[in-house]
Amino acid sequence: MQLRHVINLHKGATAVVVGALMWIYGNGSVAAWVYLALHGTYGVLWLLKDWIYPDRQWQQPVGWGMAFAGWLVLGLYWLAPFLLISSGVEVAAPIVAGAVALNIFGVFLHYVGDAQKYYTLRYHKGLIDEGLFARSRNTNYLGELLIYGSFALLSMHWQPFVVLAGFFFAIFLPNMRRKDESLSRYDNFEAYRERSGLLLPRLGSLGQG
Repeated sequence: MQLRHVINLHKGATAVVVGALMWIYGNGSVAAWVYLALHGTYGVLWLLKDWIYPDRQWQQPVGWGMAFAGWLVLGLYWLAPFLLISSGVEVAAPIVAGAVALNIFGVFLHYVGDAQKYYTLRYHKGLIDEGLFARSRNTNYLGELLIYGSFALLSMHWQPFVVLAGFFFAIFLPNMRRKDESLSRYDNFEAYRERSGLLLPRLGSLGQG
């Protein structure tokens, strides 16, 4: 078993889980349907991504104990739909629109960024310092944060934001730091780091280079 199998199972089950919550709580509100569309589609896109351009970091083997623990941790991402659907809270139209817009930006950055990384490294090994990665060294992580931020926003509750912060500091940030350490072996990395942000694009240097 590989770590990607655990992740894929969780991503693929999301639409089923959200739909089941809507049925259990009898919640067919617009916000609930929008959440199902956004998070469910995100899961399907993840499966397509793993099929078309997989990420090697998720191909590491894991034991059953680690797989079960990973499943429980990923289950925290389902807190947002549970809170939204079980509470029956009414979400204002501007909040729904904002969540959709945030999600679209996130999906673009996340999946296009991963595609650029995969196909660039497939045909040319080295430092990727152009395209979506020209001003941000972790565009794909930024996209993922926007995606889950949109889910948290739609939930109308603070707890999903705490969960997202936990994933950021426990997983995303350490991975970004390790990536910088790995990229530091390239001679032009220091110049690249000066004109790019670890996560957020460094826009102040757009006129240079």
